[in-house]
Amino acid sequence: MATTRFAPSPTGYLHIGGLRTALYSYLWARKTGGEFKLRIEDTDTQRNNEEAMKAIIEAFDWVGLNYDGIVEYQSKRLDIYKKYIQELLDSGKAYYCYMSREELDALRETQIANKETPRYDGRYRDFTGTPPEGVDPVIRIKAPKEGMINFEDGVKGSMSFKSTEVDDFVIARSNGMPTYNFVVAIDDALMEITDVIRGDDHLTNTPKQIVIYNALGFKIPKFNHVPMINNPQGKKLSKRDGAMDVMEYKRLGYLPEALLNFLVRLGWSNKDQEIFSMEEMLALFDPSNINKSASAYNEDKLKWLNSHYIKNVSNERLAKELEFFDCFLSGHDKKEMILDLCKERAQTLVELKSAIDNILEVPTSYEAKGVNKFVKEDTCAMLEEYIALLEVNKSSLHLACDFEEITKPFIETKQLKFPQLFQPIRIALTGGTQAPSVYDIISILGCDEAIKRLNKAIVSGFVQ
Repeated sequence: MATTRFAPSPTGYLHIGGLRTALYSYLWARKTGGEFKLRIEDTDTQRNNEEAMKAIIEAFDWVGLNYDGIVEYQSKRLDIYKKYIQELLDSGKAYYCYMSREELDALRETQIANKETPRYDGRYRDFTGTPPEGVDPVIRIKAPKEGMINFEDGVKGSMSFKSTEVDDFVIARSNGMPTYNFVVAIDDALMEITDVIRGDDHLTNTPKQIVIYNALGFKIPKFNHVPMINNPQGKKLSKRDGAMDVMEYKRLGYLPEALLNFLVRLGWSNKDQEIFSMEEMLALFDPSNINKSASAYNEDKLKWLNSHYIKNVSNERLAKELEFFDCFLSGHDKKEMILDLCKERAQTLVELKSAIDNILEVPTSYEAKGVNKFVKEDTCAMLEEYIALLEVNKSSLHLACDFEEITKPFIETKQLKFPQLFQPIRIALTGGTQAPSVYDIISILGCDEAIKRLNKAIVSGFVQ
């Protein structure tokens, strides 16, 4: 059984890279019958954002990644961290460092001038003298001076860092606040995290955290460092490319199933399979199969997946989802017909709402390009004859096939080409030329409403 966690910092909204990490962690915990925990790393009080914190929880609720137990907040665990800092001080594994900012800057400049890697030189490591006045000390951990720090990464394989690459890093600032690497190691150990799945931008943090684990005698978890998501050009993902607030995807009309399916494939695969239900993800996912190289964000693939899910979820679900976009179909007597027709070409719920509005709302204008191309001198007269045909047969016209049955002979008798009749009707009924089948539109609107709109277009001369 694996116990995993997702531990975002509430300094900004949850973006898709974070959601993918959370998804991988969730899948591995659930697959193995373990636990998935959510921890908010909010010790950086100056950068924390209350709205961002709420948005993280909201995003988890939207995509349905349910976590076990309560949400842990690091800001509420400061006493725990201080206890372990004191333990390290008492055991001689950590110490107070009295270097001033000026001394640190001078040391750094000297090392850079000598073409050395800037690092703390350990001058207070074994200090026993009188502390200098006016300096609030930081607390540093004693890192090993020789040997290697090794660990087996589930994605990258065997990793080795020279101990000399890890200096005596700060575990508590001069104001007493513990640092990131320290609190992460403490929390992961106390929460009994067995598998850490996170972005490979954290890879260099791992040897530091291992130093803390070893100093306190904690068990070291299995690390899995996942490559980043790049844009299609192979560069860092920007907001323009898709690195935006997860909830923005909801506002853009994506279904959570589509987003999760998209994300699971950004760095992991199962042969050539593209469509994955949550059940399939749970059955097939293994972090050892995560790709070692970065993946590329592909908006077209996301839209294709979203289109698939829009077509395949129930109409009841779609109607409920559309309420978020102020589109209310629940009480409409032709809800099923409307959704069956409009969802076929919609890639997002926003497009679906637009297609529905296009049919149900009376057009306030007519597409000039379409009017110029399809509305000729004799068009209005032809439409008046078609209206008369509808009036005569009104009582027997209900389904799309009923309208087709009377319209085809009309087209043949008048020796018309289909666009000559259908495009002016489309424009009259919807305002444009891109709507679905005329038969379907009329069957949804009903004869009376279709006739009303046709007459309005004829009277106006298709000009608004």
